[in-house]
This record gives sequence, C-alpha cells and structure tokens, in this order.
Amino acid sequence: MKFFKNKRKEPLTDTQLLMTITICIFVAMYLLAMLLLQGGFLHAQQIFDLLNDNASLIIVSCGLTIVMIGGGIDISVGAVTSLVTMSCILYLNGGGNVFMSILLSLGIGLAFGLVHGFLISYLEIQPFIVTLAGMFFARGMTTILSVNPQKIDNEAFNAVRESKIEIPWLGYVAKNGNMVPARMELGVVIALVCVALVFVLLKFLKPGRNLYAMGGNQTSALMLGINVKRTRFMSYIISGFLSGISGFVLMLHTGAGNATNAAGMEMNAIASSIIGGTLLTGGVGNVIGTFFGTLTLTTIKKIVVSSGLKDPWWQSITTGGMLCFFILLQSIVLSRRNKK
Repeated sequence: MKFFKNKRKEPLTDTQLLMTITICIFVAMYLLAMLLLQGGFLHAQQIFDLLNDNASLIIVSCGLTIVMIGGGIDISVGAVTSLVTMSCILYLNGGGNVFMSILLSLGIGLAFGLVHGFLISYLEIQPFIVTLAGMFFARGMTTILSVNPQKIDNEAFNAVRESKIEIPWLGYVAKNGNMVPARMELGVVIALVCVALVFVLLKFLKPGRNLYAMGGNQTSALMLGINVKRTRFMSYIISGFLSGISGFVLMLHTGAGNATNAAGMEMNAIASSIIGGTLLTGGVGNVIGTFFGTLTLTTIKKIVVSSGLKDPWWQSITTGGMLCFFILLQSIVLSRRNKK
C-alpha cells in the first residue's frame, strides 16, 4: 500500500499537452458544427470525406512534423508531390504498370530528400534556401512535363483507384430510402499507416529521440554523442520519401493532375503541424497531434463553406486566424508552464 501512496502521476510533457489541446479543440469544433449546422456533419461519412480529401496532406504533414521537430523546415513538399503526380500519370498513360509507377513516385521523393538532406546536413546550407530551390525546380520540371491537365487512362490503375472500403454499419439512409454505406479510399489506409509508422519512430526508436534532442538543443545533443548531421539527413530523407507517397495517394484520389497540382500544400502542411502542437523552434511535436491538426484545419474550412461563405478568401482568412490563435495559445500555455 505504501508503494501506491508514494507513486506520483507524471505531468504531461509539452508535446503531450499541446497535442491534447488540439484534440479537444477539434472534438469541440466538430460537435458544435453538428449541433448548429447539422447537415452532413451528422453522418459518419463526413469524417471519412475529411480523410479521403486530405490523405495526401496528412502524409506530407507527417514528413514536415519530423523535419520541424529536428529544428528544420521543408517548403518543397507540395511541389515534389505535384511532380510525382504528373510523372506517374504520364508514365501510366504511356503504357506503364501500377507497380513501377509506385517505384517511380518513391524514387522521385527519395531523390529530393537525399539532395536536400546532403546540402542542409553536410554542406550546412540554410534549409529554407535549399528547399526553396527544390520547390522551384520541382515546379519547373512539372511544367516541362506538361502544361495541360492530364487524366489517367490506365485501366489497371483506375480499377485500383475506384476500389473503396465500405463500412455499412456507419452508413446513413438517403432521401430515397436506400442505405448508403460509409466509404473510405485506399489512400486513407496508406495515410493511417504512415501516421502509425512515424508515431513509432518518434515515440519508441532511437532516431526519433535523437530528433527531439537535436531540435531542443543542438549543442546538448552533440555533447550527448548524437550524430546531428546524420539525424538531420535522415529527417529530410523521410520527408522526401513521404512526399513521394503523397503524390501517388493524391493521384489515387483525383485520377488527374496539372502543373499547379498541390499548390499551397506545403503551407497547409506547416499549418497542420503547428496547429497539432509542433513548434517551429524544434524539440516539441507529435504526429498524432499533426493528424488532428490536419482534421482541425480542414474542418474549419468545411464549417466556413457550410455557413454560406463560399468565396475562397474566407477560407484563407479563417486559416490565417486559426494559425495565429494556435501560435498564441501555444505561447501562453508554454510560458505559464515554464514559470511554474
């Protein structure tokens, strides 16, 4: 009995605290939308639609979270996603097979990750400059491949794309009286697997712990014997690799591509990570928080549209306001916590 009396509950870490705040805000926001707006928010399919529409963004945000925890930044992920999508579409329309298109998407993403990681980690060039150059290069290459929108004509790929995971007991009854099952795309499964793998990396594996140490204080990480250059190199490789996966998942969702595909995705990914509790200064963040940060960001956009404000600038204004709110909230919470 004495053991149980003396046992104290460990306080939440900064990462856990910010993640908890994000999850609570998302749940409160969604419940409020259900009560006030009703409509599609009353059906489980709305949640699946959020996931279906944003599976590629979730994957890219996972990569950004890893980089940002290590104290870096990668603004090329949206352009790399666009390049992967266009390259795979042209390859498939030229008679290629689905398996090789997967390898092509992973290869492109990995190539960008290797180049960015080497320049940033071993040549010590600023991450913003390197990834900005990567963004321009990827956008330019996408335009060279095709300036016109492209639609996938490959039958094998379209068969994979059109397959859905149906969950009948989460469906709803339509106006005509028919039962409509909830549908989830394959890209959502890929996104959830990526979230789970990144969570394991950051939570349980040594490279993940090294990332937190490096992002928190690089000098202390060096004194602890952590290979900072190799850890940072690894973070950009993973980010590029996930961008390649994101491009393929985006292609699965849209079945088409153009030169401006995934425009602004990198900014949405950064916003999702910040809303999820990842600090730009590094050392704090969690991929589960990023996952809910993405859902929070997309939910507020749905709420704005459902409220009748369908002009695109209202979504941008709302996103900016929400981002400022979360940054201010994080600053207040962490400053009060540090004082205590």
